[in-house]
Amino acid sequence: MDDPFQMQRELRYGAPVCDQILAGRYFTIGYSWYFRQAKWTLEIINPNDIYEWESVQRRDKFRADIRIPKRFRGGLNAYKGSGYDRGHLVASANHNELDIQNSETFLLSNMSPQKPELNRFMWRDLEMAIRKLNDREDVLETYTLTAPVFYFQREIETIGDDQNEYGIDIPVPHAFVKSVLAEKLNGKLELWTFEMENKKLEGELEDYLVVTYDAEQLVGGRFWDRISGSDIHAQKADKRKMWDMD
Repeated sequence: MDDPFQMQRELRYGAPVCDQILAGRYFTIGYSWYFRQAKWTLEIINPNDIYEWESVQRRDKFRADIRIPKRFRGGLNAYKGSGYDRGHLVASANHNELDIQNSETFLLSNMSPQKPELNRFMWRDLEMAIRKLNDREDVLETYTLTAPVFYFQREIETIGDDQNEYGIDIPVPHAFVKSVLAEKLNGKLELWTFEMENKKLEGELEDYLVVTYDAEQLVGGRFWDRISGSDIHAQKADKRKMWDMD
């Protein structure tokens, strides 16, 4: 079997361990059979934007990922009436140059139960800010790792799919992490990592910057394990410093 780490552009700097790697056409999912959802997703923001293509319309075709054994995956019924959004981990708007590219972001393997108050507000603001970072003239490529987080000292809520023959329950993450690695035109790497609880949030995006090592402890694995830490210019959380948003 071919090694996806040699085939997928977005995995060139590494990724955490997982139960199953789902190598897509434009991004990669590290799936957790235990949690019935992605352990992480890894993408390059707008990987085709060197071509002069117009943006396609959002596909909105939510569907199961048949690469995952049925007993380890939830279906659309799990979300119905649950009060949770089908929250994209790889954002649809990050992959809107081709129809098939955008369509793949609607696989349920790319979804986690997310509070609407987070998904439609602060989480969306972070996604938009990352696209602005990627649009900077001094940025060559922007890699983004997104992961659900479970705080095991807290009770874990689940949403269920009674119509699935296996009676699948999907645990609801307590929070989400986004780790953003920007490769500059001069070869320099810059890193920012955010942790956002799965609820309505106030304040500024900078308020949710965290130390990457701490986020790795929560998720369970190094995010960028093909790079020496000394090669990354990590913005320290206590500085609350983000990229230039102008």
